Amino acid sequence: MGGLSLVHWIIILFVIVLLFGAGRISPMMGELAKGMKAFKQGLKDDDKPAEPAPTIAQAQPTQPIPAQQNQEHKVG
Repeated sequence: MGGLSLVHWIIILFVIVLLFGAGRISPMMGELAKGMKAFKQGLKDDDKPAEPAPTIAQAQPTQPIPAQQNQEHKVG
């Protein structure tokens, strides 16, 4: 009683084609397919382990600013 038969689905599809037109359904299905593909790609990216953060030894060394340069700019 609660399910839809084949005749009901045909009527629903006919109404959708009347509302949107046959020319707009194809691009909408293409956009839906692109969205599903991007969603699946996002799920695959989540399964990959995260890259470890670089440790202090791997980080690029920075050159410290000499203390004398900071003191020269001060107004006495």
